[in-house]
Amino acid sequence: MHHFFVNPEQVEDGLIRITGPDVNHIKNVLRVRQGEKMLVSDGTGRDYLCQAEEIAGQEVAVRILETKEEGRELPSRIWLFQGLPKSDKMEFIIQKAVELGAAGIVPVSTRNTVVKLEPKKEEAKRKRWQAIAESAAKQSKRSLVPQVCGVMTLKEAFDYVESRGFSMRLIPYEHEEGMAGTKAELDTLGPGQDIAVFIGPEGGFDEREIDLALSKGVRPISLGRRILRTETAGLAVLSVLMMRLEGAL
Repeated sequence: MHHFFVNPEQVEDGLIRITGPDVNHIKNVLRVRQGEKMLVSDGTGRDYLCQAEEIAGQEVAVRILETKEEGRELPSRIWLFQGLPKSDKMEFIIQKAVELGAAGIVPVSTRNTVVKLEPKKEEAKRKRWQAIAESAAKQSKRSLVPQVCGVMTLKEAFDYVESRGFSMRLIPYEHEEGMAGTKAELDTLGPGQDIAVFIGPEGGFDEREIDLALSKGVRPISLGRRILRTETAGLAVLSVLMMRLEGAL
């Protein structure tokens, strides 16, 4: 079933009016016909089972058949603060993080970050990353499109988390030994939390950055005896958090 996102104000009187680029996609790519069913989300966690009613001009009107208040979102909000990786790895990370339930993704510049985005190119990158997040949200039937923020320094990212009172703040660190600390942190996991996960770039975090993390209430954890790549580490953490929040672990 096709899936589209709209703004809440596009929902009224039992109808949803889809506008913008999705109209061309519905008409000329998917070739949706009158009476065909689709899923529409309003970005607030509410999903609608709809039926195409009118496909004309610059608007597609769909009739609401069923409203699903529960949605498909995790009971806690997980934000991934990802150290900027080389090449196009960030696109892969964003796609998979959205599939795993991340509520937001923040690219982070650290001491060992090799990639340096020019200000003129950064906004174009962010728009492309946001488009990837939206596509992944549609594919995985999310109820909202996660936000991809502009690049922050690590200090800015720590300050952002501190100012917004994130209740769980984790930073996988290769020199952290034993899984007891990791288990202790996971045992505090519950619904309604804001969770921050900090992942270093290819070169990892240095000791000064870990000291700064500790001063901001960010707890180093171990992901086991193996060294994971930057594009693997965040997804490993998100997978465990997702399964725990869904009640599977």
